Amino acid sequence: MDTQRRGRRIALSGEEVDALLTEQQVCRVATLTASGSPHVSPLWYVWDGTALWLYSIVRSQRWADVLRDPRAAVVVDAGGDFGELHGVELRGRFEQVGETPRTGKTDEPELATPERLFAGKYIANPDGSMYHDGRHAWLRLVPEKIASWDHRKIGR
Repeated sequence: MDTQRRGRRIALSGEEVDALLTEQQVCRVATLTASGSPHVSPLWYVWDGTALWLYSIVRSQRWADVLRDPRAAVVVDAGGDFGELHGVELRGRFEQVGETPRTGKTDEPELATPERLFAGKYIANPDGSMYHDGRHAWLRLVPEKIASWDHRKIGR
């Protein structure tokens, strides 16, 4: 079978992409170091339906890489055995959003949704609000390209 046709057959639908990106907890972020070699790191994230948001430590290799070259790829996947593997790769450019680092002392309307989603998914203060430690800041990736696969569809 033609690989391109097979790829389309095992691709996730838009609804399946949204569900996977919403449900999974860890993504793997690939950036480029100053020498041009790849750097991959696992990280918590949230998906708002159009963009992937990272609450990244600002003194990290990932942050330095993104400031120098915002191009990146992110993979979110699930499954153990080959026949269960399914996932999404997002490619695009990260952009900083809001104060850096984020202290929570300034009102950042653009961060209301990602902070609500992040607090609900991972760590919330007792009042349900986002925790700010002054070491993290927000990066947003609006995908320029999305590729997906679902090996559970092979043979269907």
